[in-house]
Amino acid sequence: MKLELKRLHADSIAGAIKRAEHYRLLNEPLQAESICLDVLECEPRNQQALILLLLARTDQFGEAGGTRVEDARQLLPALESEYDRSYYAGIICERWARATLRGNSPGAGATAYEWLHQAMSWYERAQGLGERGNDDPVLRWNSCARQILREDHVRPAPDEGFHPLLE
Repeated sequence: MKLELKRLHADSIAGAIKRAEHYRLLNEPLQAESICLDVLECEPRNQQALILLLLARTDQFGEAGGTRVEDARQLLPALESEYDRSYYAGIICERWARATLRGNSPGAGATAYEWLHQAMSWYERAQGLGERGNDDPVLRWNSCARQILREDHVRPAPDEGFHPLLE
């Protein structure tokens, strides 16, 4: 069966964005994602919809059938400000790290550490690009640092380089 999606009316975009925010708050990221895609069909460069879509996709990390890192990262180039590209790259890394920890697979602590470390690098970059008084990157950086400090298993992978046998 072939279905043709219906198109939003341009006058309803602001309301649709509010609904997408609402569905994210209700922990319904698939509904929020769908609304954002509808908005972007009408206004492909709508920054609010792009950011909400990115966040809705990261809300699905670690869920069965959820999105992958690449699904969220593909939206970064469409963000107009370098600050937003850096900040939301950090968000993607941080949320993937936390999803990895929830999955509790072997080596999850070391993998999460690498992703948290990468997120912290993005937040440092965003901090240098943001407006004075915007400490969002600092708050996120501190959150990552506290998770590393709090959880003993969130550590770098042990060096498993070549070790010759001595006779």
